[in-house]
Amino acid sequence: MDYRLLADRYGTPLYIYDFDYMTSRYETLKNAFEGKKSLVAFALKANSNLSVIARFAALGAGADCVSYGEVKRALIAGVPKYKIIFSGVGKRDDEITGALNDDILFINCESEAELDRVEAIAQSLAKPARISVRVNPEIDAKTHPYISTGLKENKFGVDIPTAKRLYIRAKNSPWLEPVGIHFHIGSQLTDLTPIAEAADKVAELARSLIALEIDLKFFDAGGGIGVTYKDETPFTPSQYAKTIAQAINGLDLTIVCEPGRFLTAGGGVFLTRVLYEKRMGDKRFTVVDGAMNDLVRPALYNAYHRVEAIGKSGGESLCDVVGPVCESSDFFAKNISLPSVDRGDLLAVHTAGAYGFTMSSNFNTRRRAAEVAVENGADRLIRERETYDDLLASEVKLLNAAR
Repeated sequence: MDYRLLADRYGTPLYIYDFDYMTSRYETLKNAFEGKKSLVAFALKANSNLSVIARFAALGAGADCVSYGEVKRALIAGVPKYKIIFSGVGKRDDEITGALNDDILFINCESEAELDRVEAIAQSLAKPARISVRVNPEIDAKTHPYISTGLKENKFGVDIPTAKRLYIRAKNSPWLEPVGIHFHIGSQLTDLTPIAEAADKVAELARSLIALEIDLKFFDAGGGIGVTYKDETPFTPSQYAKTIAQAINGLDLTIVCEPGRFLTAGGGVFLTRVLYEKRMGDKRFTVVDGAMNDLVRPALYNAYHRVEAIGKSGGESLCDVVGPVCESSDFFAKNISLPSVDRGDLLAVHTAGAYGFTMSSNFNTRRRAAEVAVENGADRLIRERETYDDLLASEVKLLNAAR
């Protein structure tokens, strides 16, 4: 991939996505479930560009959505409504209404209060709601605390006794149709043991519910399959699929998995251009035109991304790669060995295809980056770089109206 050519053509900072890589990742995971009823539902929160979603939709993927905005993105990108799942801890009434009117596969409920609202809105629409309940199995995923979701101190889901009670209630309601059971214990998981433990606990609950004649159809194991950023050794898709299949052995359920990072992270590069080199005593700073508003993971999670100086070698020394935002947390890497660089040189921040652009912002009134897809050797723009007019238009209109 010619980063210099893409930088010249589209400018920097820039997100570049390898669609061939993403296609291969999807097919590898889907094939791991061969012989089993399964649905791979892409987690839009990882990368919500419409062209990315459309690529997975064309391959047969569903969509895991955590806002109604993501549901709309999935529908626009061509994901069939019967492959869309709406999750998330807090859903507004208008979001629930929209999802019911769109007739998606099911709404994943994460509390009794939320189930109350889904039932009430379904009744008001005279449209029974297909639902699942997110079970919090009290399993420590041993991942970063900000992306751990399977413990009682996390805000997600309900405990097993509560889940069982909610399923019985749903079975007896004319406006609720319990069709699935769901769990998700965290992101960037590289150890199968907690996944196996969680799957076994939730499968045991599923068996007890089926014995009560609750007609479950979907066993949703969530996402969280880890990737290699530095030296992690994740489990394989086949190991993952085997683990989930073993947990539900003997049950006639469709396995749902909701990968995001696994499908897109390694296929993304964030390209940024060097502005200056700066030294403070023995400390070296490489200042670039990208910033934490573009890629917040290092600032938010102290996450590692490999940084490569394109076309440079030799003269390496330790440096911090930092951006222009007025925060000390505005960095992409600290104390990494990097060749000597000059103004205009390019740095590639690797494994940036997940939780990169989708978590970006306009902090410091910075324009969000452009996004480019590369497929079969050809590149194309899939999101234009924002302009200042884009950022300010609505406020200018209101300001002028008030004058």
